[in-house]
Amino acid sequence: MTQFWSNVMQYRGTHYDFGYIQGEQLRDSPILMNRENQWGPKKDRHFLINPGEMRASILQFAPGIWDEIRGLTDALNVDIEEGIRLFGGYYLEYNRSGCSIFTDSNYMIRNYDSHPIGYEGRYMLYQPTDQGYAVIGPSMQITGRIDGLNEKGLVMGYNFTHRKHSGDGFLCNMIGRMILETCASVDEAVSLLKKIPHRHSFSYVLLDKSGESYVVEASPREVAVRQSNVCTNHFHLLDDENRYRQDESRRRENTIRKEQQSAADPYEAFRIMNDSDKGIYSFKYDAAAGTLHTAAYFPKHMKAWFAIGPDRRPVIFDFNKWLHGGNIHIKQIKGELDYPEPFANMDLQSF
Repeated sequence: MTQFWSNVMQYRGTHYDFGYIQGEQLRDSPILMNRENQWGPKKDRHFLINPGEMRASILQFAPGIWDEIRGLTDALNVDIEEGIRLFGGYYLEYNRSGCSIFTDSNYMIRNYDSHPIGYEGRYMLYQPTDQGYAVIGPSMQITGRIDGLNEKGLVMGYNFTHRKHSGDGFLCNMIGRMILETCASVDEAVSLLKKIPHRHSFSYVLLDKSGESYVVEASPREVAVRQSNVCTNHFHLLDDENRYRQDESRRRENTIRKEQQSAADPYEAFRIMNDSDKGIYSFKYDAAAGTLHTAAYFPKHMKAWFAIGPDRRPVIFDFNKWLHGGNIHIKQIKGELDYPEPFANMDLQSF
């Protein structure tokens, strides 16, 4: 087992200033260099961007994030087209992944399954002072969010379905950020997901203080909504969008339903997702389907749990206290994975 970590960042201020300070930190981080090396020659083929189109789209749905991108580009001294390519989360490629989500009326627990080399290792708490809601959760492509909780008690996590027949639109991580930053409830999030252009096919799992959770099945062609408390990596309503092979995804779904029946409290539910012997935690890192983190969010109590690697006690964040001015004293979240290569934030990687 190898030690891994995520750095915890907290900031209160305008989106532009938030972007600028992140850019200053990224100058001394291996994240961007690792990403460029990982993309390699593919970037000119896959990263086709119409800057005007992307700017118009993001200004329509989440204008504050555009200011964050401007701050990042200014701090890193790159032009806006390069900034959009790096941080815009629009019309780019996304590696396939696994992921499992379970919800109760009081919490959401999810395993984020992917390849370690693409994981940024940044856990963010941001409270904007210009527009939008405060959010806690891990980042992807700097500006995006993998899962999270906002100040209104809305929780979001997403699961990959497929990349085939992709379209012009935003990636899952940017869509996740937009949901958390601009939506106060499940209903508002469903409405946004029906309006926004989707690059790939993903399920977005939503929970708010009402206690009801919904799965939004979204592809570049269609969006469908169902009420459910379990989600893995296949659609139920948009069956034509599914991959040919769904056996492993359906096995995890059934395992979650069976195991969670015996969970007496949130910690037992967390253990079912995070323990290595329950059949849900995955070690398939080379297949981009190994569990990197287990996260739990509590909309009524405004708390977040987070763990890296299997068989871990979660680090607990009191988001409500932070929203009222209390600072987080945790600098890093540490854990261990059965994989030799580091996260993108830890060291330069070999490709």
